[in-house]
Amino acid sequence: MDNNMKKLTRSTGNRMMCGVCGGIGEYLNVDPTLVRLIWALCSLASVGMGVILYIVAAIVMPEDNQIVG
Repeated sequence: MDNNMKKLTRSTGNRMMCGVCGGIGEYLNVDPTLVRLIWALCSLASVGMGVILYIVAAIVMPEDNQIVG
């Protein structure tokens, strides 16, 4: 089996709060700051639904096990 499959995980090295947006940015190979801005705009447009989705994602997504240093 191929162990090089990409997994969606919370980032340990590129996090502001829980690492959800950093993990999504790493998974999609885009700047995590861009993901954070889009997430914030969507949260404002949906009257806070993005905050609820962020909390759910922080609970459901596993944390990245890489040691950064």
